[in-house]
Amino acid sequence: MQSLDTAQLIALAGALGWASGVRLYLVVFLTGLAGFMGWVALPQGLHLLAHPVVLGASGFMVFVEFFADKIPGLDSLWDVVHSVIRIPAGAALAAGVFGADSGVMALVAALLGGTLAATSFAAKATTRAAINTSPEPFSNVGASLLEDGIVPLGLWLAVAHPLLFVALLAVVLVLSIWLIRICWRFLTQLLARVARIFSGKPDPGLSPAFTLKSPFSKNDRHV
Repeated sequence: MQSLDTAQLIALAGALGWASGVRLYLVVFLTGLAGFMGWVALPQGLHLLAHPVVLGASGFMVFVEFFADKIPGLDSLWDVVHSVIRIPAGAALAAGVFGADSGVMALVAALLGGTLAATSFAAKATTRAAINTSPEPFSNVGASLLEDGIVPLGLWLAVAHPLLFVALLAVVLVLSIWLIRICWRFLTQLLARVARIFSGKPDPGLSPAFTLKSPFSKNDRHV
């Protein structure tokens, strides 16, 4: 069983917080499974995740989320429902890395984990909402499968290569902030147009000069 040093514990706290904003149940299941199978010596504050009952419940939710997250529209509804769960859970999991050893470090880890979970959740939710404006389902499924893969990869990197994970996490955070910005701008433009249509006001989309900028296209899309 691999014991974790300080660098690995810090990276693991960051990974648990960040990944919780994307796939909370998968994070709980994989972390608990690693402890249950003896792959990693989990910190005291995370031992509960390796309990068979917790593993069974989290495994079931992983199964449900795997399919729910790949259905356009349902994935955004799923995100809305879990908006009140993922961020505090990310903070709690990150705090659990240091909870049994240092109250100060647990508080710092909770703040870090909550912030990372909020950032990754916002990036995921806005990006998927923007993708759902497209009528084809393939980009939605592709984005979901990408999320399914990067969560276990991030958790593994945090333990196997903590310094590399921290460097990559910094890059991901910058990319997340950029995605939140462009997707939010796109969604607000779209919602403003829909509100204008339902209020009976002239639709600017009828004008040839009006363009709705897609966040995933280099060219403006005429509506």
